[in-house]
Amino acid sequence: MLEQEAKKKVDRINIFKLVVSQFLINLGDVLINPKVTLPWLLQSLGAPLYLLGWLVPIRESGSLLPQLIIAHFIYKVKIRKWVWVLGSVIQSLCVVAIGCAALLLEGGSAGWAIIAALMIFSVARGLNSVASKDVLGKTVEKNKRGRVTGWSSSASGLITIGIAICTLFFLGSFQGNTSLYVWGIASAALIWLVAALIYSFVKEPLSEVEGEGASLNSVFKELSLLKTDSVFREFVIARSLFLCAALSAPYYVLIAQQGAENTIFILGSFILASGLASLLSSPFWGLFSDYSSRKVMAAAALLSAFTGIILFLTVNFFSEASFATWIVVVLYFILSVAHQGVRIGRKTYLVNLGEGNKRTSYVSVSNTIIGFILLAMSSVSLLTYSISLASLVLVFSLITLVGVYVVIRLPEV
Repeated sequence: MLEQEAKKKVDRINIFKLVVSQFLINLGDVLINPKVTLPWLLQSLGAPLYLLGWLVPIRESGSLLPQLIIAHFIYKVKIRKWVWVLGSVIQSLCVVAIGCAALLLEGGSAGWAIIAALMIFSVARGLNSVASKDVLGKTVEKNKRGRVTGWSSSASGLITIGIAICTLFFLGSFQGNTSLYVWGIASAALIWLVAALIYSFVKEPLSEVEGEGASLNSVFKELSLLKTDSVFREFVIARSLFLCAALSAPYYVLIAQQGAENTIFILGSFILASGLASLLSSPFWGLFSDYSSRKVMAAAALLSAFTGIILFLTVNFFSEASFATWIVVVLYFILSVAHQGVRIGRKTYLVNLGEGNKRTSYVSVSNTIIGFILLAMSSVSLLTYSISLASLVLVFSLITLVGVYVVIRLPEV
């Protein structure tokens, strides 16, 4: 009885440390957001405009593509929380490099220095991504893993709401103030170090070690999982189709901007909608995922698809109405709620699908494949030259519906 009570206490402390460290990482992400903060920084430094288009692809795909190789080095590590800690420390150093570039350089030199630091930052983030799933699976019971992700996402929603308030009321006075960005970046560097410190105190059991783990010759053998493991293959297919739900989000903002007079206020409204969606829905999706992560993915993706269909109908039949812009904002809130469900559901499903090194293989293979698919699907935006933005959202929604069909066929884990 005493041993059980002691184990429960350790589990509660581990959950607290995992949630707090992830919360801090999310806070750091807000401070160097490649969609908001870094573009402003590059623009204020006079960097070439074409560099702005590389920020998001480098940040997203850069952390996904190398994970297959990262996993094979992790296989020889018994305590894998240190991989996460190493990733956070490297990210902190990269953030310091970005701050130094902002202070000491300008123009193209500053832009390329920031891009280089962001590339290293993204690869280091891959260390966190692979290790975090493994540590979560080893330290938290299966029926509690979803809520860990849920509460972390909810906390990040609270951060986003704060950023939205700043955008709505204080953005004008801060525009072009490079020193403000530098102070924010310095804060982000410190935040990553604190997150690494907290994570280092997680009590993690030893992992199984494979002697061939560090052999690069065996790296691509992991891809055979897509052929031999039918459940994992179906999951990767579904996750690939669900990318459309995330890729459609920017077009909601563009559609609203087309009919808006005060674009800054609309931008703040969208950020606020995103933050509220994370804050309010993530705990629910986390608890629901502990019951059935498969059903969470299906329900959330279905909600996302229907939201896109309603957006298409709104733009085509109510585009002249004065309230149409605010309908789009409300629909974006619903889409953000759905996106949180898809994200939390698929993370929980993947962690629960395997154990030990097989879980690490699942995470690394799926993320590497998704990194390539994400780059390929980014080219879908070229359709905007031939169809309307609302029609493109409709296309994304129909593809998402196919993903719902694939997920329904998956077994419970």
